[in-house]
Amino acid sequence: MDEAFLRVNNELGSEVVVSWVSERCYQCLYQQLGVVPAAPTPGQPSSVDFVVSTQHEITLQLNSTPVNLELCTVPFHFGEHGNYSLWVKNFTDSSVVNCSVVTDADPINSYIPILVAFLIFAGLILMSCIGRIILRLDVVRNILFRVTGSLETERLINSELGSPGRAVPPVSDTILPPPPNPSKRLRSLDTFRGIALVIMVFVNYGGGRYWFFRHQSWNGLTVADLVFPWFVFIMGTSIALSTNSLLCAGSTRCSLLRKTVWRSLQLFILGVVIINPNYCQGPLSWDNLRIPGVLQRLAWSYLVVACLDLLVAKGHLDILTTSAWWSPFRDILLYWPAWLCVILLEILWLFLTFQLPVADCPAGYLGPGGIGDMGLYMNCTGGAAGFIDRWLLGENHIYQTPSSRVIYATRMPFDPEGVLGSINSVLMAFLGLQAGKIILHYRDLHTSIMSRFLLWGLFLGAISAILTKCSTDQGFIPVNKNLWSLSYVTTLACFAFVLLVLLYFIVDVQRWWSGAPFYYPGMNSILVYVGHEVLEEYFPFRWRMANSQSHAEHLTQNLVATSCWVFIAYVLYRKRIFWKI
Repeated sequence: MDEAFLRVNNELGSEVVVSWVSERCYQCLYQQLGVVPAAPTPGQPSSVDFVVSTQHEITLQLNSTPVNLELCTVPFHFGEHGNYSLWVKNFTDSSVVNCSVVTDADPINSYIPILVAFLIFAGLILMSCIGRIILRLDVVRNILFRVTGSLETERLINSELGSPGRAVPPVSDTILPPPPNPSKRLRSLDTFRGIALVIMVFVNYGGGRYWFFRHQSWNGLTVADLVFPWFVFIMGTSIALSTNSLLCAGSTRCSLLRKTVWRSLQLFILGVVIINPNYCQGPLSWDNLRIPGVLQRLAWSYLVVACLDLLVAKGHLDILTTSAWWSPFRDILLYWPAWLCVILLEILWLFLTFQLPVADCPAGYLGPGGIGDMGLYMNCTGGAAGFIDRWLLGENHIYQTPSSRVIYATRMPFDPEGVLGSINSVLMAFLGLQAGKIILHYRDLHTSIMSRFLLWGLFLGAISAILTKCSTDQGFIPVNKNLWSLSYVTTLACFAFVLLVLLYFIVDVQRWWSGAPFYYPGMNSILVYVGHEVLEEYFPFRWRMANSQSHAEHLTQNLVATSCWVFIAYVLYRKRIFWKI
């Protein structure tokens, strides 16, 4: 999978060393692919077969062995399961070497399964929409009314509701108003959470083994890099709404603080348990227990942001003045102590990242180490972030196979949910908290809510553009999921605000869409996340495939597994079963 066959034919009178580097590898050393012997006789080439990666374009470098002279470089994007030949030959001038790639067998189109899956799901959505339109037709509704009406009449006659002894409730006139309805739950928030969760489940199960459904090796973004920050963001939004609701209901801040600490502790312990599976392998060793993880990062972010909100939250927002000069910014200014704490945390992150001395590494190093940066900082993976994790937690208690190994061939363990990055996850949750404050202060003022969401998205996008210089690798602070860099948070928060605007408008304002099916897993997020981690290796979430090198089979398996969790969430929703921590 994601590989092609390459035969290198050498017609030269000297050995040729074949090396390669991925175009996604920034300032990387070439890695040796192999050596092709010299041609035995003129006109009769020597050949050696290799397997090359097809995920990204690669550059092949050919050097002669006696003097290590570069003969040529060939950039080429090989296709999956294709057969290719690379010819190395002289023409009339023996000092000029010609290198050319010839396609011997065409590659397959590995993206067809994605197209087929899209058409299937689009067809199901279309059928659902057509079915709803048909059910709304007067003719169909009359037929259903007649059928269900006759059945209801028969049921009433045969039930106690139609018996002569049934007590009839007295009719009374009253001038008292009806009891107030409970606060309306915004479906767009649960839909947002559900979208992030469903994509998270899909990519964790493999994402069809496509590279863009896996985490980026270092700088940059893929689909897999979007979902966790979105989950953290919408958690912050929920904190603002739930804290306000509980304070209005009469809960004390001390009781809410106890609940916050207890819930954070539960999340942390649960996270440690599920990321250290030891199925039928005997007792788990404390020597290599991984400590950081997704739920642990959520627990930390929830604890800090919820405590900050309890410090500054207002119970009854309807009594606040709206005539003061600062009232247009009340969703920010009223909570300035919390903003000050978050800004101080961010200053701490910047100081540690760029000023903490790390042995044999340059100050402020944000690179992957390994073969990156021309191999000068082989053991500096993650700079200060990696150093703090290894010093504080120990090398054996952090993630051993980071995504940087894929392209940068790093050898150091590095945890993408490490200690230093947790500071920026607090910032992400706090930006979600700000979205919640906007909803609270401008409740039912849809235009005000959406305009402020868009302004925040524009502001954060501008910060990202400055930090990254609109480039992948050459900015002041590149977008990096492994480091949870500042630009990564601002970029993903920008996307989150824009997505939340769209969902709020479509789901809650216009009500064009109910949020289904994402709404259901969004209502049971902890259960779905823990369940998909614990039951990952069990049927129907995984089975033995006939061809494990097929994207189509992997995609089918991963989509079926994800759909199963959506269906489970729907059934639990219908039965009103929700797992809350």
